[in-house]
This record gives sequence, structure tokens and C-alpha cells, in this order.
Amino acid sequence: MKLTPFFALLRHAPAGPVFNPWYDHDAGTDRSPAAPAGRRARLRAHLDCPARLILVGEGAGYQGCHVSGVAFTSERLLLAGVIPRIHVAGRLSSRARPWSEPSATTVWGALEELELAERTVLWNCFPWHPHRPGELQSNRTPTRAEYALGLPVLDALCALFPDAEVVAVGKGAHAGLSALGRRVHCVRHPSMGGASAFRAGLADWARRQHGRSRL
Repeated sequence: MKLTPFFALLRHAPAGPVFNPWYDHDAGTDRSPAAPAGRRARLRAHLDCPARLILVGEGAGYQGCHVSGVAFTSERLLLAGVIPRIHVAGRLSSRARPWSEPSATTVWGALEELELAERTVLWNCFPWHPHRPGELQSNRTPTRAEYALGLPVLDALCALFPDAEVVAVGKGAHAGLSALGRRVHCVRHPSMGGASAFRAGLADWARRQHGRSRL
């Protein structure tokens, strides 16, 4: 898989209160300036699979992709060795306790239960981490203009896996994918009390796809 052009797109995050997990160093939580390279390596490992499903969220979060380099994935899950394809030799963050994200736990738990984890790639419509001004450890909803800037990266990600089905996680992701002309299934985002609805929605989608012999 030729990932160089894809990573070239990722390098150019928009200006403003946006953190680029793969090329920016967070002095407040990264153990060393080598952390961005570590996140790039983890993302490369995550993408190294014959994906049949791409789950697309809205934007990267400070407890997940900001530290791990992989959407819907926390440092705690990586260290536990439960994320396929990614072998972690050590920590990238200096926090006393590994970063944990509830949505990451819900998403990977559902993928494992449905036996989809080995064939799934996770991404976000706005791939970088949008945060409040001056607060790297915070989240905010990407603006409409920011979503638009992330669409070429999303399109490139989908092009890497032409045989994969794409599922939007949340209304923001669904709108972004619709802007690319993609009509995709949408499931509830697991945050803000949506974990059960997310699991049910993904399970329903998987049952339908199994009937079509796609998974």
C-alpha cells in the first residue's frame, strides 16, 4: 500500500486551534519529541490490513487519537495489547496513568464482539484534533470550514480501501461523507450516552451485510 501521498496530506493541518497528532509535539503530554513519529508508525500499522469496513467519526479527541495516533483508540487499549496489528513497545505519553477514552472502549468492544476488528479501519471526517484555544487537552466540534478541509484526506483514506464498506459514526461524519457524494449507513456516536445505540446500530448493519456476503 502506497501511503506516502496520504501522509503528505495529513501533514498539512489547518491553522487555528488544531493539533496534528502525526506531526505536532505536545510538550504537555508527549514523553519526547519523537512521539509524532511513533503515532505515524502506529497509524501505518493500523492501515496495514485488507479492510472491509471503514468507521468514520467526526474529529480526533484529546483522550484518544491525540495521543495514540489512531481514531477511536486510546493509549490504555494499545498498552493492553487488544488493538489488532499495532505492537506497542512503550508509552508515548508522560501522564501518570495511560489515557483512556470511553468511546474507544465501546467501539473496539463492539468490533471484537462482531468479529470485525481485524478487517476494520477507523478514521475521522476531520482527521486532526480540534481543541479550544490554548487548551490542548480539550475537544470542540470542527467548524464547517474545517470539515471541508478534512474531506480530501477522508477521500484519500477511502481510496486506499476501495472494497470496504463505509459507516458514519454520528451526524457530523454522515454530513461529511455525504459531501463527498457517498451514501453510507449512519450509526449513533457512542459518546453522550450513545454507547448502547452505537452497539445496536453496528450489529444491525453487520447482520444486513452478512446476508449480502460482504463480510
